[in-house]
Amino acid sequence: MKILYHHRTVSKDGQDVHIGEMIAALRRRGHDVVVVAPPMNEATAFGSGGGMVEWVRRLLPRALCEVLELGYSLPAYARLARAWVRHRPDVLYERYNLHSLAGAWLRRRTGTPLLLEVNAPLCHERTRHGGLALQRLAGWSERRTWRTADAILPVTGALARHLAAAGVAEDRVHVIPNGVDRTQFAADGAAIRRELGLEGRIVLGFSGFLRHWHGLEAALEVMAEMPELHLLVIGDGPARPNLEARAVELGLGGRLTVLGVVPRARIAGLLAAVDIALQPSAVDYASPLKLFEYMAAGRAIVAPDQPNIREVLGHERDALLFPPGDAKAFHAAIARLTRDEPLRRRLGAGARATLEAGDYSWDANAARVEALAQRLLGETRA
Repeated sequence: MKILYHHRTVSKDGQDVHIGEMIAALRRRGHDVVVVAPPMNEATAFGSGGGMVEWVRRLLPRALCEVLELGYSLPAYARLARAWVRHRPDVLYERYNLHSLAGAWLRRRTGTPLLLEVNAPLCHERTRHGGLALQRLAGWSERRTWRTADAILPVTGALARHLAAAGVAEDRVHVIPNGVDRTQFAADGAAIRRELGLEGRIVLGFSGFLRHWHGLEAALEVMAEMPELHLLVIGDGPARPNLEARAVELGLGGRLTVLGVVPRARIAGLLAAVDIALQPSAVDYASPLKLFEYMAAGRAIVAPDQPNIREVLGHERDALLFPPGDAKAFHAAIARLTRDEPLRRRLGAGARATLEAGDYSWDANAARVEALAQRLLGETRA
């Protein structure tokens, strides 16, 4: 099958990981995947933000930026249409972005089945955080894109409910959560501990880009009461200065290790050195990539008890879940796991078993996409 894969992501973060892994998995299944993306995407290093796009957003009025976002659909469509003429794909796979109409336009013009991957209800998200000036325009473009797609692939059931509220027919919605390459997670944790000087410590771990809303400072409060704990952060981000400053205030500077951005191939090995993996908070419709990495590494997980997390994890089965925003419960979960090594082992084994039973992998996701695409192609030919 020939698949035209379209996205307009410039930043190199978790989004780029998802894009790269899905493309690779589809190709492993023998499909010819033609990628159409912004030219600056290839020139951006992993861990980078939006580059020139972020610079423009800081300089220009918000309303003008949103009009330019919508206007970018024109050159994006031209690039996509040229690729369609050249390659004549069987299906179009697009990663949804707000004000991105290029895929919908190509679907209407050519009849090529459109599979739309949705990772967030971006109009709702940006409105909630005060990031939209032209809300009616954003809502219109989002609904138009969602309703044009032949199949919509949200990453959680919680997100599927946003789609239903926008009028998307239930039979076009197919939940496909994030995944992981399980074969990468077989590293020697003892060797990594020696390398990082973490021997004899119980290591709390966090992987990903540090955002203020993650609330990772709460883990430091627990560490202030439990001297055996060390926090290992695999990643970087805007919340790093506050986290490091708070560690110094609490006298924990020597018990916090922030590695910054590391190569993707190294993350699995670093997680092997972690005893307790942390997801202090999560957006209520997200499918956190780090959770699947924690599960693949067989770590004991502490995460918020909310619907999108419960789609994957179960309290006391493969994680300890705490009420979202409840700092005392978060502290208690960490303290309990710190004192109970058999519980850590049991939950870690349970997490790995849940990952395998649910087949949360990029290859499985690619197989699901393939099946949907073949069904759509059969309906189109009929």
